[in-house]
Amino acid sequence: MKSKSEQVAKLERKKNKKPSAIHFRRRDLCIPYALFMILFIIVPIVIIICYAFSDGNGNFSFNALVNFFTSKSKWNTLLVSLFIALQTTIICILIGYPLAYFLANKKFNKNAVLITLFIAPMWINFVLRTGATRDLLTWMGINGGNYPYLATLIGMVYNYLPFVILPLYTTFLHLDQSQLEAAADLGANPWQVFTRSIIPQSIPGVISAFLMTFMPSMSSYVISDTLSEGKITLFGNYIYLDFTNNAWNDGSFMALIMLILVGLSMLITRGGSNQEDERGGSGLW
Repeated sequence: MKSKSEQVAKLERKKNKKPSAIHFRRRDLCIPYALFMILFIIVPIVIIICYAFSDGNGNFSFNALVNFFTSKSKWNTLLVSLFIALQTTIICILIGYPLAYFLANKKFNKNAVLITLFIAPMWINFVLRTGATRDLLTWMGINGGNYPYLATLIGMVYNYLPFVILPLYTTFLHLDQSQLEAAADLGANPWQVFTRSIIPQSIPGVISAFLMTFMPSMSSYVISDTLSEGKITLFGNYIYLDFTNNAWNDGSFMALIMLILVGLSMLITRGGSNQEDERGGSGLW
């Protein structure tokens, strides 16, 4: 039997004992990200796959697959979308590459005000920007009724140019200046420094710019629908029309095709980025 004083002392120790601190493991911090991935990426993809391989009654079916591969209009739309997206990407890179190099040069852009001016239009609503572009092109005589393709291409380049400038600007900020100085000290002229040192180091930024421009421009439908006055139909337009007309199965299969194209482009460009890293290039990934 414990004495009364020992029992009292034990009770006092229990009262004064602080609760143990909750210890978080580092992997516990991944739980919110995992939940986000499951709810907003995995679940929607599973729903798309289920609709893509089912009919209107919810039964398993390949009707959407057959409809896609036997439809000339859908294939033509896919090819036109790929062509316009490729043109948009090339033009954006040709314009954005020298602009990003200029903006990253501290001799010309000491306080990063210029880069803010290029990004500021992105703060405006996408639909409002597209409508303003349509009004400007109409005032210039390039309306969708007369030049639907040109108007669409101009609108694509205008809207996606900042997505090319940003990754290239980041890449140019992290160029290995010692490598450039060494090349100049060894007798390389400015053109040789640019082609043999600057371009190889900027390849990861070009790959990022390609990814951020090519697939979004291919799947876009607001720009082409607004600027071409409905005369140019892109892949995104077709998906939107299918969903609007309650053709969920056909629209879901086309969305699945889009996801496959996105995955393939990421695999191809990721392979090129890894090769550059193995050769000692800098990377954004």
